[in-house]
Amino acid sequence: MRNLKYDTKELWRQDRDHYVHPWTDFSTFNKEGSEIIAESEGIYVYDSDGQRYIDGIGGLWCVNIGYGRDEMAQAIAEQAKRMCYYSTFTHITTPPAAALAAKLAELAPGPLNHVFYTTGGSESNDVAVRTVHFYFNRLGKKSKKKIISRIDGYHGSTLLTATITGVMFDRIGFDTIDDLVHHIPCPNPYRRPDGMTLEEFGDQCIADLESKILELGPENVAMFFAEPIMGAGGVIVPPPGYHRRAQEVCAKYDVFYLSDEVVTAFGRLGHFFASKDKFDLQPDIISTAKGITSGYQPLGAMIFSDKIYEVISVPQAEGAMFTNGFTYSGHAVTCAAGLKNIEIMEREDICGHVRKVGPYFEKKLHEAMHDLPIVGDIRGSHFMLCAEYVADRKTKALLPPEADIGGRIARIAKASGAIVRPLGHLNVLSPPLIMTEPQIDELVAILRASTRTAMDELKREKLWNG
Repeated sequence: MRNLKYDTKELWRQDRDHYVHPWTDFSTFNKEGSEIIAESEGIYVYDSDGQRYIDGIGGLWCVNIGYGRDEMAQAIAEQAKRMCYYSTFTHITTPPAAALAAKLAELAPGPLNHVFYTTGGSESNDVAVRTVHFYFNRLGKKSKKKIISRIDGYHGSTLLTATITGVMFDRIGFDTIDDLVHHIPCPNPYRRPDGMTLEEFGDQCIADLESKILELGPENVAMFFAEPIMGAGGVIVPPPGYHRRAQEVCAKYDVFYLSDEVVTAFGRLGHFFASKDKFDLQPDIISTAKGITSGYQPLGAMIFSDKIYEVISVPQAEGAMFTNGFTYSGHAVTCAAGLKNIEIMEREDICGHVRKVGPYFEKKLHEAMHDLPIVGDIRGSHFMLCAEYVADRKTKALLPPEADIGGRIARIAKASGAIVRPLGHLNVLSPPLIMTEPQIDELVAILRASTRTAMDELKREKLWNG
């Protein structure tokens, strides 16, 4: 416990009465309100009453270098004092914006040499669509607008990116943009048809993409959206070779491949960008956010190829402009945070640490959970892992919704001092990348013990017969 001087009761009331949160459950919010996370250091966060927790989710796939870094706070403060903000519209830049763009181009694979700044992942994906549509308009291919995405892919919550997102739960009650986005099946090896080999399943996934392009007409399809490892849709690792083969299909039909690395970039899989180094994929566009500043400031970026730039940078007419952007595009303080974040990651070789410790994390999670009959699958890579729970391992049938298995285990784990993310019948682990082997052991032990406690509860409540 840490002695903190917060008025928890008043903060709870203010929040309940006035703050509408992302992904609010209004059936319980008015009664239960919010938990208040007040302070942090390293891999730990503290609630307003001073209770400490291992942050097993990195805020939200975000806090790659860990909490409370004095260097980051100093860099942000110094830039804010030097110049807090200036618009980058119409040929104005700032030193951090220019320097970070050059650094991102250096780190990104292949000919991805151009950077458009946003404030987060949703905006990065949204602006990518607008840019690609503009590209094809400039070439006179004005019908080439449709987007292909995947069921259970997550790409944002603007109207456009919520349409691209394939997590159907997130769409309930909301409108989407009809006929712009078309979804193909999720490349989830664990849920492949019985009797189908992994290789055959990979072939089927690629055939799904090509068939959809042909069904819509290549002359009508502009982009394919894919996360290297699907995040909020369940930490889905596609079959080996999937991304490279999918890119080859896209190239065949002049369809741009957007690799959504909002989660996977900046070290979570052991590389600054996972597309090329881990998955042998050379995308046309990478969208990123989250780990670009380790969550210390809100920043996103669309990083795109010379091929796209060479078309969109040709003036439409004298005085015409590329009329796209945001008030905070290239914000000086956020870009300074991005530069300092990358500096720290390179100096401390955090990507190397993840490549070394990540396999240990995977191994320990498998060892701790594989014998529990409620655990159907352990999947993911390095510091992006997931446990899937089932009622029956053989049939892979899910537990009844009232079991609330992901949420149940997360609540038990929190009472034991660790935060894990519930996603329906899943628990996700995505901690800060500085986590050590002993800290991994502690987190994994809490998850195992919490799962065993949940199993006992389900038996008593007759929601699972074991």
